[in-house]
Amino acid sequence: MQDENGLRALLEALEGALADAAPEEIWAQLAYLAGQNVQLDETERDSAVRRALFLLAAGGDPRRTLDFDGRAVTALAVELGTCDRRRELAAAIRALRLEAGGLPRTEATLVRLETESELAWRAYACALLAEALDV
Repeated sequence: MQDENGLRALLEALEGALADAAPEEIWAQLAYLAGQNVQLDETERDSAVRRALFLLAAGGDPRRTLDFDGRAVTALAVELGTCDRRRELAAAIRALRLEAGGLPRTEATLVRLETESELAWRAYACALLAEALDV
């Protein structure tokens, strides 16, 4: 993760965005930020993302808004979702929540991700897919 000052500035910016952004966007951004601490083999990740992109393209326009419940996101979440990785993400979300002290909307969003681990994992998968699409 980033240094403490950079991380705090990023969390403060997200706090401001929470009022205007769709919840899914914020979930994905926070899960991606926390996911920097998830150990993923680059080759495994890239292969899984590539397969998810094929699923996305097979369903129509690959540039459409990503759907947390869509085939591409759920397939990627299943393929990469080992118990160890899910624990790593959960621990990183907890640490991020502690860092977000005093930012009520960000803290509340992180609490939701912390208590809804499947949502958090799909948000992370969605963020990985969005990164590959460069959106």
